Amino acid sequence: MKALQRVIATEATLALLRQLKARHGELIFFQSGGCCDGSAPMCYPAGEFTLGDTDVHLGELDGVPFYIGAEQYEYWKHTQLIIDVVDGNGGMFSLENGSGKRFLTRSRLFTDDEYQALQQH
Repeated sequence: MKALQRVIATEATLALLRQLKARHGELIFFQSGGCCDGSAPMCYPAGEFTLGDTDVHLGELDGVPFYIGAEQYEYWKHTQLIIDVVDGNGGMFSLENGSGKRFLTRSRLFTDDEYQALQQH
């Protein structure tokens, strides 16, 4: 049985991540909580986004660390984030901007048993 993860990626996301890694090197994801680009998963070159002391590491997508702010985490902690790719323009600061694709966060609620298991780790 595969370990339960707080954040996962679709195959389309993994393919776009591989393209971005080939072009930009190591990457980092941050789930934005609003502001300029709305609530979107933002992809940056590693080292070009400063994490705060309260940011939460949710997991990794193909070796790319994925973080979310503590306040946003409180809203989303009962859900598994599913990072997908759709046609459109990405966030103006996110690396996929200009590719004709953009990252999108989908989600599903954890079952009670899944959530309890996550709380124990």
